[in-house]
Amino acid sequence: MAIEVGNIFEGRVTGVKPFGAFVALPEGRVGMVHISEVSNEFVQDIAAVLHDGDTVKVQVINVAPDGKIALSIKRLLPQEPRAPRAPREDRGPRPYGNGPREGGHGGNRGGRFGGGQGGGRPPHEGGRPAREAAPRVWQPKAPARSDNLSFEDMMSRFKSQSEEKMADLDHETNNRRGGGYAPRGRGGRR
Repeated sequence: MAIEVGNIFEGRVTGVKPFGAFVALPEGRVGMVHISEVSNEFVQDIAAVLHDGDTVKVQVINVAPDGKIALSIKRLLPQEPRAPRAPREDRGPRPYGNGPREGGHGGNRGGRFGGGQGGGRPPHEGGRPAREAAPRVWQPKAPARSDNLSFEDMMSRFKSQSEEKMADLDHETNNRRGGGYAPRGRGGRR
C-alpha cells in the first residue's frame, strides 16, 4: 500500500523525542507523530505514553514534498464528547470588578468605572454591571468636501488638521501626567 494522506498503517516506534515519536512504516520509510497528535488528552511528556518498540496504529496526515511524513494516533481514537459547560448562574456570581489579581494589578481600581472599592457603576443582577441601552458604534466623520480644491489646498488642510490633532494629543498627555502644556519644538524630543 502506498503512503498517502488518509492511509492507516501499523508501525513500530523507533525513537521518542520531547516533540514527538518516530514510527517505522512499510517500504522502509519513517514518519513522525507530533506530541499534539498522540492523544485526545493533553500530553505533557510523550515518553510517559510511547516507548521505543511499541506497536502503534497511525494515520498519515501529511506527506511533504521533501518526503517527511506526518502521522497521527489520536485521529484513530474514538472522539470523546465534551461535557457541556455549566451555565453562568450555576457557577455563582463573580465578585464585582474581579478583585485584585496577582502581579499587583487590581481588577477595577482607578479604572474606567471609578476608583477604589465600591465606586463606579452599580452592580446589576448577578453581580454584573448594568449595560447601556444601545451599544455605541464608531462612525467615521464624513470627509470634508474637496470638489474644487487643488492638491496644495488639500495638503494644507491635511497639515492644519494634523497639527490640531497633535496639539490636542499633547494637551491630553500632559494633563494625564499632571504637567503643564509644553509646546513641541522642531525635531527635538522631550
